[in-house]
Amino acid sequence: MSLTSQKPYIIAADLGTTSAKTLVIDKEGRVLASNSIEYPLYTPRPDMAEQNPDEIFHAVVQGIQAVIAKARILPSQVLCVSFSSAMHSLIAVDRDLNLLTQSITFADNRSVGYVKKLKEELDGHQIYMNTGTPLHPMSPLLKLMWFRDNQPDIFEKAYKFIGIKEYVFAKLFGKFVIDYSLASATGLFNLRNLKWDELALKACGVREEQLSEPVSTVHYLTGLKEQYAQAMGLPTDVPFVVGASDGVLANLGVGAFEEGVYAVTIGTSGAVRGVVREPVTDPKGRLFCYALKEDFWVVGGAINNGGIMFRWVRDQLATAEAEEGRRRGLDPYDYLTSLAEEVAAGSDGLIFLPLLTGERAPYWNANARGVFFGLSLYHQKKHMIRAVLEGVVYRINSVLGALEELSGPTKEIRASGGFARSKFWLQCMADVTGSSVAVPNSIESSGLGAAQLGMLAMGEIQDFSSVHNWMQIQHSHLPNSENHQLYQQLTNIYQRVYHQLKDEFDAIAAYQKEHTK
Repeated sequence: MSLTSQKPYIIAADLGTTSAKTLVIDKEGRVLASNSIEYPLYTPRPDMAEQNPDEIFHAVVQGIQAVIAKARILPSQVLCVSFSSAMHSLIAVDRDLNLLTQSITFADNRSVGYVKKLKEELDGHQIYMNTGTPLHPMSPLLKLMWFRDNQPDIFEKAYKFIGIKEYVFAKLFGKFVIDYSLASATGLFNLRNLKWDELALKACGVREEQLSEPVSTVHYLTGLKEQYAQAMGLPTDVPFVVGASDGVLANLGVGAFEEGVYAVTIGTSGAVRGVVREPVTDPKGRLFCYALKEDFWVVGGAINNGGIMFRWVRDQLATAEAEEGRRRGLDPYDYLTSLAEEVAAGSDGLIFLPLLTGERAPYWNANARGVFFGLSLYHQKKHMIRAVLEGVVYRINSVLGALEELSGPTKEIRASGGFARSKFWLQCMADVTGSSVAVPNSIESSGLGAAQLGMLAMGEIQDFSSVHNWMQIQHSHLPNSENHQLYQQLTNIYQRVYHQLKDEFDAIAAYQKEHTK
């Protein structure tokens, strides 16, 4: 019996925007147990969105310990721990790994003013073409430019500038490494030579040695620090696979490899992604291009405002309705969805632009703000709930249109993330896009992708084709042609409203920055 055959389980650790998810997955792709630990997003000002790195680190440690206990497996049976992580975070640390900043997330907009500077003064388009990361304050490149000019004491004191997964690995192993996938989302990494990009480094004033060592996504570390090994309940010699970003792993997890098969993920935020075999950048600068492996690249676009919009509805707009759902013994989201279903497709002409945290693809406008358009005395709370859910799908559809220009028409959408639990939201997506929406048997696509990458790193598989059977289509949603025609009309109005408000978004964002404390 081989040594690895005695280790039939992979632990996938997925560091999301709102929670750390841990899964135990066997070599047939079955999820035996899962665990999720939430952590807060701190927004003391409208342009700030930060998290506490230590809260996330402890969620990872506790999550791994908890999922091992839930799965009732022996620590000695763990083949590896493989990681997925949200992109674009930035943390400054000193030589002893003390925090100089919080983890600045993708939703932080403090560096919005540097987009124009990068475009007009520093050859930003060439930097985008080199790195594949659109010019937007989500990008660590722009965050570093902001820090250099606005917090020079921290900028000068920093030993390393890292992301949240790098922080976790530095705590666990004392080494600074970043996978090619997350590196390709920093705006600092050259897609074609797989090194830190000289033009980008010059733009932000950071030296190469201040960043982590770029490594393959199948690179792994051993020698887990004893204190954390004990806390997790793992041996110190368990390999920890560096892994990749959650976005590219979601494509892997849902089997979206073929031309015209696009993965759509809506969790806190959202994204549309397709696969190409070599790096491709959009001459219009609308889409990202991120690495998974040297011959596996993911092109697409992300939106800021996905499931977080539904949370906003629950917590700010429909608190009484959410409480009524709880009183009835229902999940508040399920109850709010049932209210939305009472309204006809199109919300009787009510359109919501879900831009509460600015927006990324395809507009890349951090100053964009939320708008209800068409609101009348006729509309009720349930119309507003439905309009918000439809608005998120309009956003996804606008990214899909840009992706189709580069990669061809949509043949099928593969859905993952929290929204894939909602038949209402899935049908809405089919109706808006006019494409069939297929749901794999597991919606934990990033975790499954991380496990597949772990199998590759450990030599259990030679390529991803051998684990393609991990993904089975559970059910599909076909578009309703009548609804699709209706949504095409509303989508056109939605697009016009956005473009007519672009200057006003800048004006109101400036007002909010000046007057909101």
